[in-house]
Amino acid sequence: MIVDARGIEKVYESRGVETRALSGVDLALAPGEFAALAGPSGSGKTTLLNIVGALDEPTAGSIRVDGEELSGLSAAELAELRLQKLGFVFQSYNLIPVFTARENVEFVMELQGVPAAARRERALAVLAEVGLDKLAQKRPLEMSGGQQQRVAVARAIASEPKLVLADEPTANLDSDTAKQLIALMADLNRSKGITFLFSTHDPLVMGAARRLIRLHDGLVASDCMQEPEDYAGEGASQAGESGG
Repeated sequence: MIVDARGIEKVYESRGVETRALSGVDLALAPGEFAALAGPSGSGKTTLLNIVGALDEPTAGSIRVDGEELSGLSAAELAELRLQKLGFVFQSYNLIPVFTARENVEFVMELQGVPAAARRERALAVLAEVGLDKLAQKRPLEMSGGQQQRVAVARAIASEPKLVLADEPTANLDSDTAKQLIALMADLNRSKGITFLFSTHDPLVMGAARRLIRLHDGLVASDCMQEPEDYAGEGASQAGESGG
């Protein structure tokens, strides 16, 4: 299993008041899955995604990512796990504004110690895969929201992670651009075997997932496999020059 979480609880405390975000969640994710955590605001989906991504700690329960028990790792070891095994896509893109698209994609590889020539070659190849090879020298503010999110996806996969975590990746995109992005990630999942886990309330993302896990009030309300919507034809080939 890429992810094996058992009995995950998360309680936040503020001024003596406790708020329970997760109430004993189990989640097992196999390699190659294309899964979505869905639910309304406050359901616990982003909290669970952050715990899986070693960005937050559970109050109780255990979690393994690619076989490593996270509770026994130091802060430095957790940072190394995130660097080597995880890719992240955020709804606000989180690109470095003074870097070009290529430099943003190279950034994680630079932290990994990949030599300059090799990371430049890989960054350009990955940008081509997401339809942005012609925008490699553009900075984020010179690109549309959809193009910036594609750069974020390229950055997430360039380091060859075991698992990509995407938190509301379509939240700031129009529906056509969202379909293009979803089709791109679905194609990367199929062609490269990259495991994706989303948190979302977007029906487009929910419809495209092969596994849909619904959370409600910090509990798993349902967990089922489904026949995904296919947005192929609305993916990378359309977005490079269209502003999508």
